[in-house]
Amino acid sequence: MEQDLTQGSISKVLLRFVLPFLGASILQFLYSVVDMIIVGQFADAAAISAVNTSGQIMQLITGLISGIATGGTVLIGQHVGAKRYPSVSSVAQALLALCLGLGVLLTAIFLAGNHFIISIMQVPAAAVLPAQEYLRITSLGILFIAGYNGISAILRGLGDSKRPMYFVGCSCILNIFGDLLLVGGFRMGAAGAALATMLSQAVACILALLSLLRGTLPFPFSCNPRKAQPAIMGQVLRLGIPLAAQDVLVNLSFVMITAIVNHMGLTQSAAVGVVERIIGFGMLIPIAFLSALSAFTAQNVGARELERTKSGLKLSILLCLVVTGVFTGVIECFPGAVSRLFTSDRAVVSNCILYLRTYSLDILMVSFVFCFNGFFSGYGKTTFTMLNCVLSTFLVRVPLVYLFSILPNTSLLLIGIAAPTASLVQIIMQLVYYRAGSWKRIEQVS
Repeated sequence: MEQDLTQGSISKVLLRFVLPFLGASILQFLYSVVDMIIVGQFADAAAISAVNTSGQIMQLITGLISGIATGGTVLIGQHVGAKRYPSVSSVAQALLALCLGLGVLLTAIFLAGNHFIISIMQVPAAAVLPAQEYLRITSLGILFIAGYNGISAILRGLGDSKRPMYFVGCSCILNIFGDLLLVGGFRMGAAGAALATMLSQAVACILALLSLLRGTLPFPFSCNPRKAQPAIMGQVLRLGIPLAAQDVLVNLSFVMITAIVNHMGLTQSAAVGVVERIIGFGMLIPIAFLSALSAFTAQNVGARELERTKSGLKLSILLCLVVTGVFTGVIECFPGAVSRLFTSDRAVVSNCILYLRTYSLDILMVSFVFCFNGFFSGYGKTTFTMLNCVLSTFLVRVPLVYLFSILPNTSLLLIGIAAPTASLVQIIMQLVYYRAGSWKRIEQVS
């Protein structure tokens, strides 16, 4: 159902939109978390390392597809705000065609390049075979990831964040039962976790597609890629490619960091895998505000309610900081207890505690970063958000991780400093760009 984000109390509109999105993000995140928890309880450190390494690669793919889809969300939101519903239909067709085509291409690439991809990740020897199995199976689910993200992007551009939550909620329940059966019951390890995840993604995609074809949209729509207009696909790509590049390159940096830490040893590799799940959960809050603010800003830009967009940005930052502050405080006070939810290995837990002490501060920093990114994306300024993120990641975070990893007697405590440092650089650049005001020049969409 369509929701008008240009009218009413800003706080109520934002919360009404962001809460279902946050719920969907939490449920979607549970795919990887449940894998890690159940694998950690029923398998060994090699399986944990395999799920983490291959999971990082699949996250890179999801980021690529999600970036393109978010470009469609922004374009749809601007048309909805301006009440141009025939154009919304055309954008939806183009977006879905792009996502599905990308899904087919990536599936072929990752199935063919499985062994090469795992080899360049410097996976510990004991984890190579399970990592290959996990990546091979989850690659079969890329098309489902593409379909779900494309349809969800259409709905969110319309202001509907509830239905995507329902879709992923059903599939998440299936994923939990699948993990318990295949990993806990049949002891299939990383392969069982991958199979459960892939089947769950298929359920989310099918439910989303069925909902879209029920005819509940405020415009005519049919799932026929041949109806996609090249010019509109180009508009989606113009907005989406910088976001996709940003997601891919940032996730690639995580892959590089994982490879660097893998070189430190199996225990450190497993600890990084656990901590990434913990931090990733905290990041869902800023991510939810980023996506909600993108749609909110896009609709209000379309309606030329520009002062409303700035008020939405300030309120989002405040709300996001409150929630992430509580989450970060819990992690800092109880790092061992949180880590033991994922693994009972004492050596892994000890390294998790070290990494969390410094890395968890990044959750607070990205509350600013992601809210600004959502705001600028809603104005169509996706190139700036990409450049800012990529430069801080590859000129600050990755070099610092490498530098700290080769120091004598180094530890994950030191490596964790790199993330909040890179985010601080992003915040400084965002404030400079905001004060400069060039984002106020709105590009017309047709």
